Amino acid sequence: MNLNNYLDYVILPLLSVSMMLTFIRFVRGPRVVDRVIALDLIITIGIAFITVFSIRSGKELFLDVAMILALIAFLGTVAFSYYLEKKA
Repeated sequence: MNLNNYLDYVILPLLSVSMMLTFIRFVRGPRVVDRVIALDLIITIGIAFITVFSIRSGKELFLDVAMILALIAFLGTVAFSYYLEKKA
């Protein structure tokens, strides 16, 4: 089994299932904090999809996009944490 088959038959299905389960938590999550954590996880899974696509296509530019998206997601989580701290 080569890397492309492993990505197609193992990694992408696992990422798809985790994306669906996280989206369910995002929609149903009883509190706002649950939804924010689910949104952060959705972005992280999206970064994993971008990384797999970058490996499959051989274009390294997409890894830069994934790093920028990770930075934006991190800053959003920090901003939300700061908001919750000031609110309480």
